[in-house]
Amino acid sequence: MTAAAAPAAAPRPALAAVRLSKSFGGLKAVTDLSFELPTGGLHGLIGPNGAGKTTVFNLLTGVYKPDTGAVHVGGQPMTGKKPSEIAQAGLVRTFQNIRLFGDLSVLDNVRIAAGVRARSGLWRSLLRTPLYLREEAEIRERARHLLDVLGIAHRADEIAKSLPYGDQRRLEIARALATRPTVLLLDEPVAGMNTGEKKAMRGLIQSLRAQFDVSILLIEHDMGLVMDICEHITVIDHGVTIARGVPAEIQSDPAVIEAYLGVPDEPAPTAGEIGS
Repeated sequence: MTAAAAPAAAPRPALAAVRLSKSFGGLKAVTDLSFELPTGGLHGLIGPNGAGKTTVFNLLTGVYKPDTGAVHVGGQPMTGKKPSEIAQAGLVRTFQNIRLFGDLSVLDNVRIAAGVRARSGLWRSLLRTPLYLREEAEIRERARHLLDVLGIAHRADEIAKSLPYGDQRRLEIARALATRPTVLLLDEPVAGMNTGEKKAMRGLIQSLRAQFDVSILLIEHDMGLVMDICEHITVIDHGVTIARGVPAEIQSDPAVIEAYLGVPDEPAPTAGEIGS
């Protein structure tokens, strides 16, 4: 009789947060937050204003150091590492408030981001060695490809700050993708967009993970978009996880409804009830 084959090990999640907590003075911004983003997943992190969502992104990307808990990217510990080290490990983000090199061209914004993966150091760039020149050509080609994918290749030579708002959002995503991430965090990617722009961005986000082999976690206030494209959603309120599950479960969860809509006021007493 042959020995039974050992069961295959479960794949490591692309991103894992393990009991993350963060306080600022006496304010608990995030409390005991845990979740996993599987490889190839598209998950949402939602909550009302002030829920702590951006603080979570800052913890995941090393902007803040957690008081307790841990962050893992592809099974590798990231807690305590610098944001640049976490980006090198494959975890990158966009921002709620767009952060571009406003006075540089659209193409140069993406070229600079792509340079994070360059092997040529300072001396090779000063001496313009064959390796440097080859890498520069590859970076420029990749940057133009990303602008094409994001639908803004025709704006490559324009100054970034002159772009319409929706195209600035697209440029920020192109910059993030230029670093060749394995995990992409999107912070309100359709904020400020009109209906047509939102529809286009929805399709774009869905296509990115397959085209670039990236796992996506997004924060978004547009519940229609979140419910349409996310496979799993974590809901936080005042830094505390109040629900997690598939969109249908989240939509009908009483704690989520209360967090977004508030608790109905008690009816005012009638005249006969006063003093009774």
